Amino acid sequence: MIIMKLLIFRGAHNYGKPMQTTNYKISGMSCASCSARIEKTLAGKEGVFSVNVNLATEKALIDFNEQLISGQEIKNSIESLGYGVSDDILSAPSGEMTADDPAVKEIRKQGLGVIVSAVLSMPLLLAMVSMLAGYNIPLLHDPLFQLLIATPVQFIIGRKFYLRAWQGLIAKSPGMDLLVAMGTSAAYFFSVYNGFFAQKGSGNGHDLYFEASAIVITLVLLGKYFEALAKKKTSESIKKLMSLRPDIAHVVRNNAEADIPAGDVVAGDVVVVRPGEAIPVDGTVIKGSSAVDESMITGESLPVEKKADDSVIAGTINTDGTLTFLATKVGRQTVLARIIRLVEEAQGSKAPIQHLADKVAAIFVPAVMLIASVTFLAWMVFSGDLTSALVAAVSVLVISCPCALGLATPTAIMVGTGRGARAGILIKNGAVLEIAEKINAIVFDKTGTITTGRLEVKDVRCLPGTGRDELFALTAGAEKNSEHPVSRAIVARAAEQGIVIPASSSFRAFPGRGIEALVNERAVVAGTISFLVDKGIDCSGLGLFMEDAESRGRTAIAVGIDGACRGAVVLADSIRVNAGNVVRKLESIGIKTYMMTGDNPAAAYSIASDAGIDSSRVMAKVLPENKSREIARLQEQGLVVAMVGDGINDAPALARADLGIAMGTGTDIAMETSDVTLVRGDLELLFSALRLSRGTMSKIRQNLFWAFLYNVIGIPVAALGLLNPIVAGAAMAFSSVSVVTNSLLLKRIKLRQEEKIISPKENSMKDIHITVSGMTCNHCVMAVKKSIGSVKGVSSVDVDLASGKVTVHSDGTPGVDAINNAVRGAGYEVV
Repeated sequence: MIIMKLLIFRGAHNYGKPMQTTNYKISGMSCASCSARIEKTLAGKEGVFSVNVNLATEKALIDFNEQLISGQEIKNSIESLGYGVSDDILSAPSGEMTADDPAVKEIRKQGLGVIVSAVLSMPLLLAMVSMLAGYNIPLLHDPLFQLLIATPVQFIIGRKFYLRAWQGLIAKSPGMDLLVAMGTSAAYFFSVYNGFFAQKGSGNGHDLYFEASAIVITLVLLGKYFEALAKKKTSESIKKLMSLRPDIAHVVRNNAEADIPAGDVVAGDVVVVRPGEAIPVDGTVIKGSSAVDESMITGESLPVEKKADDSVIAGTINTDGTLTFLATKVGRQTVLARIIRLVEEAQGSKAPIQHLADKVAAIFVPAVMLIASVTFLAWMVFSGDLTSALVAAVSVLVISCPCALGLATPTAIMVGTGRGARAGILIKNGAVLEIAEKINAIVFDKTGTITTGRLEVKDVRCLPGTGRDELFALTAGAEKNSEHPVSRAIVARAAEQGIVIPASSSFRAFPGRGIEALVNERAVVAGTISFLVDKGIDCSGLGLFMEDAESRGRTAIAVGIDGACRGAVVLADSIRVNAGNVVRKLESIGIKTYMMTGDNPAAAYSIASDAGIDSSRVMAKVLPENKSREIARLQEQGLVVAMVGDGINDAPALARADLGIAMGTGTDIAMETSDVTLVRGDLELLFSALRLSRGTMSKIRQNLFWAFLYNVIGIPVAALGLLNPIVAGAAMAFSSVSVVTNSLLLKRIKLRQEEKIISPKENSMKDIHITVSGMTCNHCVMAVKKSIGSVKGVSSVDVDLASGKVTVHSDGTPGVDAINNAVRGAGYEVV
């Protein structure tokens, strides 16, 4: 099999007991205390071995003994805590993958709740502002009017806060929901007392605090809505993975081909896949040959030739011929389905950002309640005035309401991510921010990240009697009828150089070997040396040249014309401009750089050398599951790892890494699985992304500091009776304004100008062209390449033996004199 098993079998027994592993979708979680509450409850059940509740994906991965506890009993336990639970689509008995996402309705519902709450709260806010300005608007300050519009916000829209506060108390893990419920309830009921009992409905609104309760609920709901939007991205990445598999499969049953839903294919079915179609399930080829694009799964930069007895993978694309294969793995057993589960588990292993407010909630909440109680009792003892005691106690609760705390994180994230988007950096959510400051190792994928992911012609070897332009024109004429990446690269280079591509006829393609055609009535054959030899063409003159190309991980295409070998074309994936500068910059600030790829070692070491990555940090021929494991291995060494990739094959590693960074020129899957996306595929944005993450995290900490500072100063002032509830409400509102204003300062952060590595004007990639005399064989070519390649700043060297022309690719550091001296040092002369 091309792909190894992606998931380690958990084992059928645990201490001799049969174990079942399943996923459940959980709704209604609002903070880390919710997931902890579910884990604590289920972990105490007999027969449950392990529980991992992921707040970000809203899923629970549970290992349990099905003889001691059933799945339904587990569901009932979760529902008894006040949360919704359903089977996850990937753990359903059928194993059928779908892309349905019911979370969209829930997000819309939350958004509607925010709008309704804001509309109802607006008159209350206006009443408070007008009162502070000295204006009295009778309707707005009427107790009955305020009661009618505040009550729906408090007890209908805000009902969830009461439920979760009660659940937290029962589980002995009170959170911020309890503060919201207590603070808003204090303001609401004290307003009811002042408006209808103490003042007997006089209409005086100066002692009404309905706006405090309503506005707090509205702002907290807004923060929850922002969190829900961020969570939605996780499910979207899984949906995109699922969409790779086609909806329809061509299956041969009863000696007739029929189109059936891909989910209905069973192991043992004979499946037919035509050119351009996606493969629906895993299987083994029994008939036909073709090239299959597996880059989205394995990371191979070239299509893989398939013939009888070779394995094919669901979600990969058949490019050339028709394949008939035997289905071996379907549904949840396919590589694609396993990658989906691997991504989910990797995401589940990440701890979400630790909200400082949640960390102190266990102490802050009971402390505030205790202070309010002590305040009330102290005023009753020393003053005997019930009103004064009640005002002081309520002021403590109102000033402690976590309005600013609820805004501290989402506002900073909103401004920071918006600023990044304008610079070409997409930050998925707040979970990446804290870890970005600690990154000390970055792993780069090769294809599409360090390199462009596109084949380019690197060298042309012409044997005596054939000119370069002639060879290239005839080769391009033959290749233009093929859609193979090698053919497209050759035709593109011919067009770039202004070479007229002649017409061809009698084209034939031999998958995995080469092509032949008549070009200007001349017989042209291009492909592997063995293919040309089978055609009766002697290619002994290309032996060393081809060996050199293959030793560097490049693709060499031999060309025969009219029965004689005339030369070869060498192609390779090109390194990105400034990739070497990025690597050197990272190393200079103490960040270790690694490269990981599914390509062969020769290609990997060649590209790593060009990029300046140490060969000891190169991981080649790494398959999807192993990519994730390689990241985990580095993490076990104590490294805080960022992964930079662009393909679906990188998705598990991006999810497993402490910080996943995707190239925007890659796939949607990589971008949505990652934490950060560099939209333009510019590696220079990597530093800007790190800077922006650190800046945003700094703002979050500042916001939380100021939010708590208001409490630290305001609570004692309120307890001493120096702060009435309306001023406390205004102070709380001001704290929110200060938090938002501080977050807006992120717009001033400079990214590209300060963080660019080397600007194109200062030090651009540069090609130097010279002509060398005295070269007579491929050994001469290798000697010249080795000597020039030793010059600092040289990334690669292309040599044309026939013409003596040498092209030196560099970062602009070496001059022509340095190159000429290197040539002379090798024993050759520069013309």
